[in-house]
Amino acid sequence: MHIAMIAPEQIPVPPLGGGSVEICMLAIAERLAGGHRVTLISRRHPRYPRISRHGNLTIVRVAGRKPATYIASAARYLQEHPADWIQIDNRPRYVPFIRNRLGATPVSLFLHSLTYVSRPMIVPLLASSCMASADLIVVNSMSLGARLQERFPQFAEVIRKVHLGVDLDRFAPPTPQQKTKLQEAYGVRGRFVVAFAGRLIPRKGIPVLLRAFRQVKLVVPSARLLVAGGAQQRGYKTRLVRLARKLRLGPGVRFVGVVPHGRMHRVYRAADCFVCPSQKHEAFGLVNVEAMACGIPCVASDNGGIREIVVHDRNGCLIEEYAKPDRFAATLVRLATDRQWREQLGAQAREDAAALFDWQQTADRLAALYESHLAQRMTQAT
Repeated sequence: MHIAMIAPEQIPVPPLGGGSVEICMLAIAERLAGGHRVTLISRRHPRYPRISRHGNLTIVRVAGRKPATYIASAARYLQEHPADWIQIDNRPRYVPFIRNRLGATPVSLFLHSLTYVSRPMIVPLLASSCMASADLIVVNSMSLGARLQERFPQFAEVIRKVHLGVDLDRFAPPTPQQKTKLQEAYGVRGRFVVAFAGRLIPRKGIPVLLRAFRQVKLVVPSARLLVAGGAQQRGYKTRLVRLARKLRLGPGVRFVGVVPHGRMHRVYRAADCFVCPSQKHEAFGLVNVEAMACGIPCVASDNGGIREIVVHDRNGCLIEEYAKPDRFAATLVRLATDRQWREQLGAQAREDAAALFDWQQTADRLAALYESHLAQRMTQAT
């Protein structure tokens, strides 16, 4: 097949900083290109050429910072370079536009969350109209699929789940020497290290984690917390730092700022466990998969798609009452003081990540969906 993938207009591919959707799209495109011709359309950026070719993968960067200009540019390119399948990620508004311009080509909408089918991004009636133009709606978890189906039951028959993945070579357990070196770099050598990675926004539950960590330090004074990520709301990181001071955590907490995805494995590899205290629905929770691949257990909110990744008392721990700091604290103290249990969970975490969340599996499942749908169309046509 020739598969075209249209990225959102905000961030170039590869992303220069953050951009989880773009990171996922590139990883999937690279694996799809092992057996198919792939064109990934992204926005232009002065640091990148208009066209990049890597074997069967071509990244085309088109003009347009505004959504309308961008999707028009993408459509013009696809009219000149037809594909067998067009995948649009996280932009339901683009689907009817592409359908009108390239009506004979099947189109899928790959949703990474509910954000772009919800207010304030879009009103329900318009979201429904946009999704009606898609041949398939791909979601990254059963949880996201269920929530989408609750809101838009008319699309139940075209919703398909494809889990995301992880680069198992880069996100891998460190040697003892590598871990020591990374802990020295972060100033936490010889400590019980807890890691958090993600956007510094209220829904991620960092205040809950800070309050939980205060309780951990009462039992394990040498514990350290690494917080990787940048704030989107002005002043929010300052409020978190003030809370850490109010809780008298002192040097126990290290806010390391934005870590480019190409270096994120270093954070996980410096840690003994990972915490994901999300207070709102998580569609998937890719950070948990990345941490697991690095051989450390996850302590995560029993929330949304996280349940499809973290299996309680197998590869990590799920916290049911995840608004309560003491629930996280109790599990973290046990992990800190029971090394055998911690290592057992971590080993299983790596094994499960390798078995279930390889990017190649994601690409293969996606390709199988598209091939099956194309075969059905050919059968119907004859």
